Amino acid sequence: MNETHYKSANFKRLAEKRTNEILDLLDKLANLGNKSNYEYTSEEAKQIIHAVESKFSVVKNAFNGKVVVKKKFELL
Repeated sequence: MNETHYKSANFKRLAEKRTNEILDLLDKLANLGNKSNYEYTSEEAKQIIHAVESKFSVVKNAFNGKVVVKKKFELL
């Protein structure tokens, strides 16, 4: 197996695994929107949505060759 084929196969394997993990976690995050099980303010919801949208922009930038900045989320 040449290096190009190895890198491509490795990318596909990791991309599928990591994307499915993220999609599962987003489903769990969406479950927090169930007001019959959880209590939260609209500001808290906005903070969560903003954090996810911001990180999605970082992912898009990474695939376009731009610098990736890592930052942890915290409710204010």
